[in-house]
Amino acid sequence: MFNAMADFELRHLRTMAAIAEEGTFGHAATRLGYTQSSVSQQIAALEKAVGGPVFDRPGGPRPVRITPLGEVVLAHGRELLAKAETLTDAVGRFRAGHGRIDIGTFQSVSNLILPPVIGRLLAEHPGCDIRLSDVAPDDPRLGERDLLFHDGPVAGDVEHVKLLDEPYLLVTRADAVPAGPVRVKRLDGVPMVAWPPTYHQRWLERTFARAGARPEFVFRTTGHETLLSMVRAGIGWAVLPWLALHGHDAWSDEQLSIHPLTPSPTRELSLYWPAGRTESPLAIRTREIAVEVARDLAARM
Repeated sequence: MFNAMADFELRHLRTMAAIAEEGTFGHAATRLGYTQSSVSQQIAALEKAVGGPVFDRPGGPRPVRITPLGEVVLAHGRELLAKAETLTDAVGRFRAGHGRIDIGTFQSVSNLILPPVIGRLLAEHPGCDIRLSDVAPDDPRLGERDLLFHDGPVAGDVEHVKLLDEPYLLVTRADAVPAGPVRVKRLDGVPMVAWPPTYHQRWLERTFARAGARPEFVFRTTGHETLLSMVRAGIGWAVLPWLALHGHDAWSDEQLSIHPLTPSPTRELSLYWPAGRTESPLAIRTREIAVEVARDLAARM
C-alpha cells in the first residue's frame, strides 16, 4: 500500500477534484482538456495506488458518487494541490527575481553605492526581501551572505568582480597648502589624524613610508566625520578615501581643502560572492546593478 502510494501523480488528484466538482467523467474531461478515456485511466491509476474505488459509477448520464475512501483522498488531495500551487508560485517568484538577498557592506558603500542599487532593485522587484549587515574591516567573512562589498582580500572560496579604484585624498584646513596635488613625501613629520591601525590604515601608512613620509599621528578614531571635525579644528591633516569625502560633501566645506596625492594611494573596491554556490536571479541582478552604479560613480571621481 505505502509503496503504491508513490505511484499516483498530482494530475490524478486534479482530475479527481474536477470529477467531484463536475459530477461526471465527461464534464471533467471537457474542463481539463482531456479525452474521457484519459480521465478514466487516471482515476484507475489513482484507485490502484490507494487500494480501492474513489467513485461509485452508477452508469449512464447520472452523476458519479464519491466513496468514503474517495472523501479521504480528496480532502488530503486538495491540501496537496494547494501546496503544489504555492510551491509553483514561489518558484515562479524566485525565478522572476523575488525572494531574499543578504548583503554585507561597510559605511562608504552604504552611503553612496547601496542606495541607488537598492532603489533600482525594489523598483524592479517590489516583493524582494533585502537584508543588510555591516562587515568588520579587519575580518571580512562572506558566511551565508549572498554578496559582500569589500575593499580588500576576502578569505575563503569566493569569486569577485572589481567595481572601481578609489583614490585616497589629502584633507587640510582651507589655505593650509597651495591648491593642487601634494607629494606624499610632504606628509613627513606632519601632525595627522587617522583611523586606528586597521588593514587599510596599515597599508596606507606603509605606502607613506615607501614614499619617504612618516607623519606624526596625533589622534586616531573610527568615523570619517570625526576625523574631518579634527581637521577643521586644526589638530592635523587627514588622508581619506574619495567615497568618504563625497559622502560628507567635503568639497563644499569652506573650512576644508582637498588635494590629490602623488603618487596616488588607491584602494580597490570589489563585490564578492560564494564560488560554487547556485546563485538566485536576485543576487545576479543585484551584482549587475552594482557594477553599473559603480561605473557611473567612478566616472565622477
